[in-house]
Amino acid sequence: MPALRRDDLAAMDRDDPLAYLRGQFDLPDGLIYLDGNSLGPMPKAVPARLDEVVGRQWRQDLIQSWNRHGWMYLPTRLGDRIAPLIGAAAGEVVVADSTSVNLFKLLTAALRLYPDRRVIVSQAGNFPTDNYVAQGVIDFLGQGHELRLVTGDDVISAIDGDVALVALTQVDYRSGHLQDLGEVTAAAHDGGALMLWDLCHSAGALPVDLNGAGADFAVGCTYKYLNGGPGAPAFLYVARRWQDDLRQPLSGWLGHAEPFAFEAGYRPAEGIGRTLCGTPAILSMSVLDAALDVFDDVAMADLREKSLALTDCFIRLMTQECGGFGFELATPRQAERRGSQVSWRHQNGYPIMQALIADGVIGDFRSPDILRFGFAPLYLRFVDVWDAVAVIREVMDSGRWDRPDFRRRAAVT
Repeated sequence: MPALRRDDLAAMDRDDPLAYLRGQFDLPDGLIYLDGNSLGPMPKAVPARLDEVVGRQWRQDLIQSWNRHGWMYLPTRLGDRIAPLIGAAAGEVVVADSTSVNLFKLLTAALRLYPDRRVIVSQAGNFPTDNYVAQGVIDFLGQGHELRLVTGDDVISAIDGDVALVALTQVDYRSGHLQDLGEVTAAAHDGGALMLWDLCHSAGALPVDLNGAGADFAVGCTYKYLNGGPGAPAFLYVARRWQDDLRQPLSGWLGHAEPFAFEAGYRPAEGIGRTLCGTPAILSMSVLDAALDVFDDVAMADLREKSLALTDCFIRLMTQECGGFGFELATPRQAERRGSQVSWRHQNGYPIMQALIADGVIGDFRSPDILRFGFAPLYLRFVDVWDAVAVIREVMDSGRWDRPDFRRRAAVT
C-alpha cells in the first residue's frame, strides 16, 4: 500500500460532500479537536437560540412561555428529533434527566416486566455508570437479582434461561469496539431476555436501527456526537410494544397522565410520557434543539462512510509515521467492528496526551494506558488527521512529553 501524503488527504477534503457542515461549528483557531466523543463543540446557532430563550422567552414572557413557546413539550419534541438518528419512531424517544437516571428507570422497569428471571448480563469493561446503576437497581429491588459480567466482547454465550435483561454499550468507550446491534438483540430475544442498549458513543456518529433490530430499550447522552453542550440532558427509548406495560420507579408529576389535575394518586401517562419525572431543563434543552439542526439534511450512512474513512486514514498514518514509538492499536482494524474513535495503548499514555493537548491536538486519556481520539465527521477534515499525526510524531521524536507537569494527573483525564 503506497504511503499517504498530505496532498492525498487534501484531495479527499475537496471531494467530501459533508465538508460544508464544518462551517456550522464555532471551532477555536489552531486546534485539532479529536474529543467530540467526550464533548462536542458548540454549533454556531447556539448563542442566538440562547439569546432568544433567555432574553425574550424567559425575561419577557416568563411563566407564559410554558404554553406560548411550548416549553412543556420539549422532552417529547426533542425525542422525536433524535428518533430518526437512532432508528426509532415518533413517540418512542424522550429527552430527560441524565443517562444514569434513565438507566435506573429502564433497568428497574425491565426487571419488573420479567419477574421470574433474576439475571442482568453486561460486560466487565462496560462504562462504569452502567454497571454501578445495575448494582444499585439490584440493591433497590432486594429480590435476589444478579449482575453477570462477561469479560471480553462476546456476551451471547452468557445468555440463558435465567437472564431477564442484556444491557450493553453499542460502542465500547475505551476501545471503540462496535457491537453488532442486530445479532446481540436477536440472541437476547432467542434466550427469552429483553435488550437494552447504551448509545452514548454511537448516537450521532453512525447509523443505529433500534426498531430494525427489535431492541426493547435504549439510553444515550446528547453532549458527545449530538453536540448538545456540557451537562446536556440525555434521552431514552422504549419500543412502542412495551410502553403501556412499563412501570418505572420515578413516578414524578410530569409522568402523570394529567400533571395539572394535581391528583392525590399517581396515574401514569400514556405512551413514552410515563418515563418522564420532573420539570425539564429548558435552557439546556433549547441548546440541544439548536444543535440538532445540524443533522436536518444529513444522512447517517454518509456520516458513517466519512467516519470510517477518517479512522482508516488515522490508523494508516500512525502506522506509517509513528510505528517505532511503542503505540499499540486498541481499536479493531475491521471497519464493521469500529465506532467513530481510534484508541492506542502506550505505557506513557497520560503524559503523551497532555503534551499533545498543549500543542493543540485535543484527545483524552482513559486508564490505565489508552490515548483516545474521536472522529466526528460533521466537522473534522482529512487534513486534520495528517496534521494531528505530524504533531504526535514531533512530540515523540522530541521527547517533550516527558515533563513533570505532563505527568501530574488532573481531576478529568
